[in-house]
Amino acid sequence: MRHFIALISILLFFNCKNETHSGVDYSKLESIPTKEQVGQLVLPDTIAPVSAPFKMPVFEKPIFPDRSINILDQGADTSKLVTTTIQNAINEISALGGGTVIIPKGDWKTGRISLKSNVNLHLEEGAILNFSTDVKDYQPAVFTRIESLEVMSLAACIYANNQENIAITGKGKLIGPYSGEIKKRSYMKPIEGLIDLSKPAKERIHDGSKEDWIFPPKFISPINCKKVYIEGVSLENTAFWNIVPVYCDNVIIRGVSVNSEGIPRGDGIDIESSKNVLIEYCTLSTGDDAFTMKSGRGEDGLKVNKATENVVVRYCLARKGHGGITCGSETAGTIRNLYVHDCVFDGTGVGIRFKTRRPRGGGGENLYYDRIRMNLEYTAIKWDMLGKRSYVGLLADRLPIREVNNLTPFYRNISITNIIIENSTHFLKAYGIPESPLNNLTIDNVDAKCTELILANDIKNIQIKNSSIQTTESVVDVVGGEKITLDNIVFKTNAETLSMPKETIQLNDIHFSTED
Repeated sequence: MRHFIALISILLFFNCKNETHSGVDYSKLESIPTKEQVGQLVLPDTIAPVSAPFKMPVFEKPIFPDRSINILDQGADTSKLVTTTIQNAINEISALGGGTVIIPKGDWKTGRISLKSNVNLHLEEGAILNFSTDVKDYQPAVFTRIESLEVMSLAACIYANNQENIAITGKGKLIGPYSGEIKKRSYMKPIEGLIDLSKPAKERIHDGSKEDWIFPPKFISPINCKKVYIEGVSLENTAFWNIVPVYCDNVIIRGVSVNSEGIPRGDGIDIESSKNVLIEYCTLSTGDDAFTMKSGRGEDGLKVNKATENVVVRYCLARKGHGGITCGSETAGTIRNLYVHDCVFDGTGVGIRFKTRRPRGGGGENLYYDRIRMNLEYTAIKWDMLGKRSYVGLLADRLPIREVNNLTPFYRNISITNIIIENSTHFLKAYGIPESPLNNLTIDNVDAKCTELILANDIKNIQIKNSSIQTTESVVDVVGGEKITLDNIVFKTNAETLSMPKETIQLNDIHFSTED
């Protein structure tokens, strides 16, 4: 039974024309973009300089030699699989020192494609690549990660390993294999029960030849690559996560669109244990999380120990999806130095989302969110650090408090500033871990509309300030909280008090108003 029911009487301030208590500084919110001002449809030709709270490299478009092969000139036929034709063209161009492989206008069919160094796979406007739904067209198994565990598997529809200066560009469309055999055989059980993690990764072979299930191929997933560039293409109907750089350095993803609505595990863009990443002007509508940061899972991820770090996400649009921008739940290598700004989440479930689990390890730190507009189905800002019993057993239970070990994750040092929340349920939900509370969070200058306020377990050093919150309910429900401050906030509500644990929360300059 929660012990938060304690009413603090606060003088009721009604707004009037001369009211000076506004909470939020609206001048800082005026230029936050709308959904029409972000996403694929407004992609500029050039890459603007990146400014972030941490050091980032200079991002530039790649340069390829003036050499090209059009698959139509190689005898490609829309009535047949063109996998071999495309792959031979990629191999030839790469061997010559690089250039562009052109997929012309047409409705083409292919299996897995493997990119090679210094090759730009370019889809002309009107080009459609339909990926096969037959498992055999993604065999043999190659090295990859599935749900942040290393395996030998079907990997991805477009794959690359240990390559440099690779690109996928153009205004064409990629249609994934989420139907037929691929869909029918896709695994449904928790992944931990399917992989023998006592074996080295090269012996964890799951390519559909010995099991009646498969790990379905991701859509685009380079691994161990440098200088990865993806621009302009549209992706539909993926069988698994859409765009997933793994162990990569210097990645640019700009002006892509993704539609995987209704597809389980249909994440949009997952940055996994990669660094120096720019994502801009993308439009995602997904069956799972939209923009996502991951860095390995449990003991397997700790052995690899590669962070996702130095990532900027800007001028992007998330429509449907479980979370607009998400960290986790795979966090073993740690997610650090993430800057998300000037984005719009319009119709997603949660807006800013954080996940991990007791057995996942690592965590997230130095995460910055600024100038974001959100119109949501559910919670605006949410942490879930415990998960469900179906995945982690009794470790999903908040109590008893466990001893801290190398698999105990954390979230700390997080800044969320200059936010417009046009619609949400809870303003903030945070389910921390008693032995590893969510620590050092600042939420500053927010104009929010929500039906409920705060529901939180195990949080400390939390400051919410300079904000205006319109809410139906006025409950601040906290268990295991420490050093929580609400400072210079106007609550627009019919209530005259907050229901809250007075011994946990410090109030400074709090005002109430009945004005909408």
